[in-house]
Amino acid sequence: MKPIVLLLGCLFTLIGANVFAAERPNLLLIVADDLNWRDLGFTGNRDIHTPHLDQLAAEGMQLRGMFTPAPTCSPCRHALYTGLYSMRSGAYPNHTRAYNGTHSMFTYLKRSGYRVALQGKEHIGPPQTFPYEHLGQGPDDFAATRAYVTQNADQPWLLVYASHDPHSPWTRGPQDKYDPARLKVPPYLHDNEVTRKQLAAYYAEITQFDSQVGELMRILRETKQVQNTLVMFVSEQGSSFPYGGKWSLYDNGIRVATVVRWPGVVKAGAHSDALVQYVDVPPTFLAAAGIDPTKIDTGCPDANGARGFDGKSFLPVLKGLADQHRDVVFAQHTTVGINGYKQPYPIRAARDARYKLIRNLAPENRYSISGIHQGEPITSWQTDAQHDPKLAARIEWLFKRPAEELYDLATDPEETNNLAGDPHYAEVQTRLGQALDAWMLQQGDRGMATELDAKSRQGAGRQKKKK
Repeated sequence: MKPIVLLLGCLFTLIGANVFAAERPNLLLIVADDLNWRDLGFTGNRDIHTPHLDQLAAEGMQLRGMFTPAPTCSPCRHALYTGLYSMRSGAYPNHTRAYNGTHSMFTYLKRSGYRVALQGKEHIGPPQTFPYEHLGQGPDDFAATRAYVTQNADQPWLLVYASHDPHSPWTRGPQDKYDPARLKVPPYLHDNEVTRKQLAAYYAEITQFDSQVGELMRILRETKQVQNTLVMFVSEQGSSFPYGGKWSLYDNGIRVATVVRWPGVVKAGAHSDALVQYVDVPPTFLAAAGIDPTKIDTGCPDANGARGFDGKSFLPVLKGLADQHRDVVFAQHTTVGINGYKQPYPIRAARDARYKLIRNLAPENRYSISGIHQGEPITSWQTDAQHDPKLAARIEWLFKRPAEELYDLATDPEETNNLAGDPHYAEVQTRLGQALDAWMLQQGDRGMATELDAKSRQGAGRQKKKK
């Protein structure tokens, strides 16, 4: 009897495993590249053609309080995939790598029986931290996408679709859809002919990205996987226009347009203003897959020795069971190692639902990198500013800022009225300052010393081990 009981036990184990696997959703994470959260149809930009993303938003939940903890590609993607803030993981400058031994959601889902893959832009490392299959010849290789999602009907999958659009130079997409002369220039940009031409090219590449989203959803429909797939779209970070957000901790740089579509779980047409961050995405994906994210060892301890995620699952928000998640979100920016940088200009920020505190840790230095301080459109703006003192002052702010900035985002969404030092806001400034201090301490962030060590965290060579 014992062999028969053992055989039946094994059979039930296999059946149970297969049933459980069938109930676990596929996970599709769609990541844009340098896309300002405002520059989509469903977030209010009427000039931009994004029908597929607008449809996705109508079918899912908009997370209007999502933030990236870094405004450059590599550190924000490390946070998005590891569930760790970039300082802690060692992936805090651009073109960076996590500490050896650090794990990612690819690691945990693969261990639990998922197939895991990434298609398109990588910009992360080391490979041991991100054990995914790299699909196809690029983001537009949809034959590879289809082959991957249909490879094994009994095994759930994770696919990160990381587009290269709309990263500059803006050369792709339907240029004929956008007449520079007819566009409404956003208020944070200077309106001139150069800006309008670049804006039209950027918008065309957003529409190119939108077409990729449409193709992905078409594949899910045609392979009959649209109902059992959790789809999340994130806009990554801000655009590379001056004041477009990239390389800054203003909301244009760190606020993220986000949609989650999950039929039967997430209500279509819903929205939430709960504060969430990229580090919360891996715990949420794991929770959706039936894995307890609080039991995870990330392989990378924080300054207190804790080894769990910096993030936490926002599955209750997606299910409509909670309307709050975090009290404060955090962000950091490292300039050392960025193309064209001249002097260190480290920036940190803490933001609650209404106010934001920004610290410029080297206000005596001049912030200058190639992306926003050289070339077009800034050159044409500087020419126009010769006869426009207000524009000249706005341009100067790109290069040099005070030690602290404080903004009331409810009354000043463009973040132009610095309230730091105003006694009426002393309590807010102190409260956010204390939260930022505690976060930096937990992350092992030593401020300028950490900034100056940034180059040791770049490249594909030997990396320092976390002590």
